Amino acid sequence: MCGIVGYIGRRDVAPLLLEGLQRLEYRGYDSAGVVITGKSGDLRTVKAKGRVRELESRIPKRFAGTTGIAHTRWATHGAPSDENAHPHLDGEGRVAVVHNGIIDNASELRAKLVADGVTFVSETDTEVLAHLIGRSEAETLEQRVSEALRAIEGTYGIAVLHQDFPDRIVVARNGSPVVLGIGEKEMFVASDVAALVAHTRQVVTLADGEMATLKADDFRTYTREGSSTTATPTTVEWEAESYDMGGHDTYMHKEIVEQVEAVDRVLRGRIDDRFATVHLGGLNLDAGEARRVRRIKILGCGTSYHAGQIGAQLIEELARIPADAEPASEFRYRNPVVDPDTLYVAVSQSGETYDVLAAVQELKRKGARVLGVVNVVGSAIAREADGGTYVHAGPEVCVVSTKCFTNTVVAFALLALHLGRIRDLSVADGRRIIEGLRRLPGQIDEILKGEAEIKKLAQEFANAKSMLFIGRVRGYPVAREASLKLKEVSYIHAEAYPASELKHGPLALIEPAMPTVAIVPDDDLLEKNRAAMEEIKARSGRILAVAHQEQEKADHTIVVPKNEDELDPILMGIPLQLFAYHTALALGRDIDKPRNLAKSVTVE
Repeated sequence: MCGIVGYIGRRDVAPLLLEGLQRLEYRGYDSAGVVITGKSGDLRTVKAKGRVRELESRIPKRFAGTTGIAHTRWATHGAPSDENAHPHLDGEGRVAVVHNGIIDNASELRAKLVADGVTFVSETDTEVLAHLIGRSEAETLEQRVSEALRAIEGTYGIAVLHQDFPDRIVVARNGSPVVLGIGEKEMFVASDVAALVAHTRQVVTLADGEMATLKADDFRTYTREGSSTTATPTTVEWEAESYDMGGHDTYMHKEIVEQVEAVDRVLRGRIDDRFATVHLGGLNLDAGEARRVRRIKILGCGTSYHAGQIGAQLIEELARIPADAEPASEFRYRNPVVDPDTLYVAVSQSGETYDVLAAVQELKRKGARVLGVVNVVGSAIAREADGGTYVHAGPEVCVVSTKCFTNTVVAFALLALHLGRIRDLSVADGRRIIEGLRRLPGQIDEILKGEAEIKKLAQEFANAKSMLFIGRVRGYPVAREASLKLKEVSYIHAEAYPASELKHGPLALIEPAMPTVAIVPDDDLLEKNRAAMEEIKARSGRILAVAHQEQEKADHTIVVPKNEDELDPILMGIPLQLFAYHTALALGRDIDKPRNLAKSVTVE
């Protein structure tokens, strides 16, 4: 959630840190701060509640240095305030710490420190860590940080400066991303490569339990116990321009429009026309192993969970393997039965979502086979999983996910086709699905060309206080994701229900002030969906239908191109992304940074 940026080298550090923080604003935050090692060796700190621009306005003109760390905070312990903003210092102001994650035993440690005479100036858990490092009498900074971390329970990605060790930054990771950027006689650190790619594309991603020391001309990685580890830099696929708005007013709009190219990218090089299947080389699952799978369980959170629901339907339809999706955050707490014949699939845009990562680690501990479906190469889930596939959506900066959701569902279609052709899916059906997949980019482009009409509809419905989204079978996960998008970005209350459940309670809510969005694909349930709309109209409800043809019972219909029945959900969600976007625009919302939300949820 929070963002970390650090630099050590020869350049003036403050502008670099501010630029890095600005590139991490999409992650969601409520305050920001920066600390540098001044020319005299002292630590100089500036913090501010609010946006990075507020922090920038407070930095004095004479704020020179070549080493520093900075942070954007998303509140967990203590309300947003200048005092609670990072960096946090020890009692003597000689140690500065920035921290992503949550220290579970912070209250206990805080009480012990207070009893020893330590005075706290914030409500945060992070300040505990600064005091622990400051009170250590170990010989090196690395040893002091390691000693402090041994007292910590919880998750962290940290960067530490110490006045007595001005030639280095020490960083550590446990459950929250830390990425090193390797430059020419300069080194960077960040919680996301977005903060680094303007300066270097050579990166090292720390593993859980790993630490690193950065100096201007080198770096080293090691375990918390001090043993050296192997760190091989990799090249980031995306350049700095990939994180720019590219002429759009918001990242959300840019990323909705990018779906034409993004879907083409996830398909590229994977289709095998000869055998009417696809190549997914990273699965590490041979044909014999695939045939022995008796069940598939998909785990994700939020939008990834909804993509997993569609993925489960695709797998059942095409591969005829029982499949279902479940929130990862619930799965690991219900003491699930881990079946050796079940294949588990972990879904995460960032590849760092804490609840999903924790579920993967628990499954691995119990001997399960886990595949990852993620967007970020080299992310924690990608490394922990036995195999998997990347969705190749490209950088997604807006907090709410659009193109990554679509590409994830397409990746599931590829997985379902792959498994289906290994099992009992015919060549004819394989070719039918492949042709449907190839039509997707052009059909997405066709939907996007109708944006002006969708904008008018959004403006008409923007005064609604609450909205109902309904769909059946393939349409229900689309309704759930569309409902989530609307509430995330516009703050309009929205609920999603199976259309078949209307008569079992939700029908009581129907009135003119409660509009309904109905997902109405032209499949074998078309008449059932029309009957549900009839029930709504009989109670004076307003209806916006997303369908393959005009719907007589709807007040308005967004008509989308028809694909194969199994692939229709991919297309039917896209106009509702635009609907949510333009509704939020009409209401004047902060579209790229919705209140209370963060892009990558790396705390529980």
